[in-house]
Amino acid sequence: MNPTARAASLVGVAAIAALLIPVRVAALAGVVVIALTIVDAAIASTHPRLTRSVAPVVARGVRAPLRVSVGARRFGRIRVRQPRTADFTVDPAESRGPLDATLVAHRRGRHVLPDVAARCTGPLGLAEWNFRGEGRASVTVYPDVPRARRIALAVRQGRFAEAGRLRRGPLGIGTEFESIRDHQPDDDIRQINWLATSRAGRLMTNQFRVEQDRDVIALLDTGRLMSAPVEDQTRLDAAIDALTAVAAVSEVVGDRCGVIAFDHEIRRSTAARRRGADALTAAIYDLEPRPVDADYELAFRSVRNTKRALVIVFTDILDGSAADSLVRAVPVLSRRHAVIVASVADNDIDRLAGTRHDTTTGAAGDEDAQRGRAADEAVWRQVVARHVLATRQQVVAQLRACDATFVEASPRQFAEAMVATYLRLKARARL
Repeated sequence: MNPTARAASLVGVAAIAALLIPVRVAALAGVVVIALTIVDAAIASTHPRLTRSVAPVVARGVRAPLRVSVGARRFGRIRVRQPRTADFTVDPAESRGPLDATLVAHRRGRHVLPDVAARCTGPLGLAEWNFRGEGRASVTVYPDVPRARRIALAVRQGRFAEAGRLRRGPLGIGTEFESIRDHQPDDDIRQINWLATSRAGRLMTNQFRVEQDRDVIALLDTGRLMSAPVEDQTRLDAAIDALTAVAAVSEVVGDRCGVIAFDHEIRRSTAARRRGADALTAAIYDLEPRPVDADYELAFRSVRNTKRALVIVFTDILDGSAADSLVRAVPVLSRRHAVIVASVADNDIDRLAGTRHDTTTGAAGDEDAQRGRAADEAVWRQVVARHVLATRQQVVAQLRACDATFVEASPRQFAEAMVATYLRLKARARL
């Protein structure tokens, strides 16, 4: 139990009043305040019934409802608070009475929400008690599965479009002829059957079937380079979100999807299978990068002797020394499989490389010297950024020379870019 600021103020007023009124009257007033505080504390001492409601499974970066309900109280006031952690943001974190908030998880894996806290104040506002509500709650944080499902639904309905490009048209553009039907506004003009059009007197379109029953195998790098932050996440977070989207789309188009997560060893592995998106997500949702170099040859040996598949390597190529082993290993893999090397773009490096700096200085004063040192540091950062970009361009050229497809996009567009490349290769019968 703690007295409130109001109780302390009233006791202080009684003490000061002793200078103006008889001491006995002031002492009596102080005793009355203390007695009322004790009564107020007794009324507020009843433990409140707190019930927390939160989903046991949430998606990283996606808002989820969190509610703390309070049982009926006849007297006094109550303030409820859900403590924050580094892995979660709760907004608002506290409120008077029941708490209706949104929970946003920032890190994948299994995490624990701390106990709910409550502060009960008596009806007179003179005393308060602090209580703990329900115990800790375990919350499982998955990748951005809702986004992956939205992309898969758009593909199913023919509404998927690459960022910055026109809509691709309905799902079904492939190489295996299936039938002739009436032309639709979204159909590719290259699919028009002009002979059938002349006979029918209206536009007729060839309908092709997308080849199904293909394998898509993702090689997910979980080494040190994937721990680098990009915007509000790590490279591994963006890669897992994109992989989740590709797995969801593979179900829509009838392909099998599997994953091999690796660094210096194989950490997780799921065989390619139909409708395996849920199993794939459950296998990789809690992976975190390790401070070791990735062994690409080890990962590639795991799929080198399997039947032809689309192999997607999620990695980072900003480190030239680490990318050398990737460049050496890709030619062996591309002889048998279609290969995509996917990397998240770092907009900060692009911005530093293109920034223009003013290196002129005036008199040799302290402020001018500081500005000069700051300008020199900015120039050196720009030099390093341009060197990194030049190294990346060399690696990309070498990968493309090995018949590998390279995909790079910002974290917010990475999933869409990966799905678009996957569908494009599938439509061209590259799988």
